[in-house]
Amino acid sequence: MAKRRPGPAPTLEQVAALAGVGRGTVSRVINNEPGVKESTRRAVQKAVAELGYVPNLAARTLAGRRADAVALVMTERDWRLFGEPFFSETVTAVSDALSDTDVQLLLTLVRTDAERQRFVEYARGGRVDGVLLMSVRADDRLPDMLADAGLPTVLLGRRSGDERVTYVDADNAGGAREAVGHLVRGGRRAIAAITGPLDMYVARCRLRGYRQALAEAGLPDEPSLTVEGDFSEASGRRATSELLLRHPALDAVFAASDTMAAGALAVLRAAGRRVPEDVAVIGFDDFQLAQHTDPPLTTVRQPLEELGRTMVRLLLDELTGSGQPEVAWRHVVLRTRLVVRESA
Repeated sequence: MAKRRPGPAPTLEQVAALAGVGRGTVSRVINNEPGVKESTRRAVQKAVAELGYVPNLAARTLAGRRADAVALVMTERDWRLFGEPFFSETVTAVSDALSDTDVQLLLTLVRTDAERQRFVEYARGGRVDGVLLMSVRADDRLPDMLADAGLPTVLLGRRSGDERVTYVDADNAGGAREAVGHLVRGGRRAIAAITGPLDMYVARCRLRGYRQALAEAGLPDEPSLTVEGDFSEASGRRATSELLLRHPALDAVFAASDTMAAGALAVLRAAGRRVPEDVAVIGFDDFQLAQHTDPPLTTVRQPLEELGRTMVRLLLDELTGSGQPEVAWRHVVLRTRLVVRESA
């Protein structure tokens, strides 16, 4: 099939005009219905291929033929990160939220521009009724492509402060600010930060909260006390090793994920630093992992179960028309909470 030309999606009427037949004939060919001459069928199929036409989801829905399926799309480019708790716990939260409905959950990985285009064409073809997106980075066009195609879409997180697509997020800046404030109140002064990838808004928000807490305490924002990670345990290990070389006297680490905090604990232990006596450590997420580190991890709990439920609710509201039609996009930010354990 030819690739669809840039610009607005081709319509059923354009296919009919190119094939020299009526709109109803095109519909019968697309739906593989009988009663169409073979020569006419070939002409329609040729026009479909030339225009790159995909049957429209909205028309399918109006005809009463819903797919009764939604796609949970993960856009992370590094396959290794799919082993991190965030992904499995998010899938579980969304699946649980859909368990009382008749809607099937389809899990899809989209990493390249070609995969984005294929997924949009697939979704526009009526295979799914809506899309849930997670791990979306600042430059990702997929949410806009889905919106332009008229597909109901909800993001977990957001790409920037002026996101134009419906999203559900946690108060990442507020959670980080509370965590670092806890370290300050505990007498820590050389507080390092291990960030997530800074092309993700969530990571920039958590870094902003760290900086806000330093400013409120009158502590300098020393750039050499900040190292970028990728939310993985391995990056937490690398960042902590680098921080100890730069600042042997550091007395606290705020890691923007529990997995990076676990990596920090391992490196500190190997370096002979006692936690929390010598160095306090705080993570972010409150995965199951946080309860089983040595020592158990003080962390910021983001309500993943509620995030999943809210994403599903917003999407189903849009699919059933029970949302607020006068509101273009719905933005929901849920509270976080500091969970104090033994590491800080």
